Amino acid sequence: MTQTSENVTWLTQEAYSQLKAELEYLSGPARTEISTKIAAAREEGDLRENGGYHAAKEEQGKQELRVRQLTQLLENAKVGEAPAADGVAAPGMVVTIAFDGDEDDTLEFLLASREYASADIETYSPQSPLGSGVNGKKIGENAQYELPNGKLASVKILEAKPYQA
Repeated sequence: MTQTSENVTWLTQEAYSQLKAELEYLSGPARTEISTKIAAAREEGDLRENGGYHAAKEEQGKQELRVRQLTQLLENAKVGEAPAADGVAAPGMVVTIAFDGDEDDTLEFLLASREYASADIETYSPQSPLGSGVNGKKIGENAQYELPNGKLASVKILEAKPYQA
């Protein structure tokens, strides 16, 4: 669930299977559906002023981009076990932090590749400022990361547990 400098993405078997199923759908049935939409819109006449045609072509472009992204991701993926429940913030872990030592001002997020983002929980990439700041820190340790304005922010690791989908 993280990318390393060799451009390898570590995924759990579950994550790999979900992404592979999405790729198979987009490469098969979804391509057929979009081709049908484009053909139907083309039948309507003048393509210069055909909103349905242009919308379908734009949808096709987005779909093909996602196919390329998934193909590359899965080609470079290594399937492994979920991280150990050892209290260390690492890719695949749900991390709870407190901002500037204020244990009432907390944030819980999944430290993982954006490809594994879920609507259920906020996801931060290990390459993001916050993700790289907390990665490798243990429960009770403080971490710093750079804010967009260039200042440093400090957080305390309150909890780190394996993500359960």
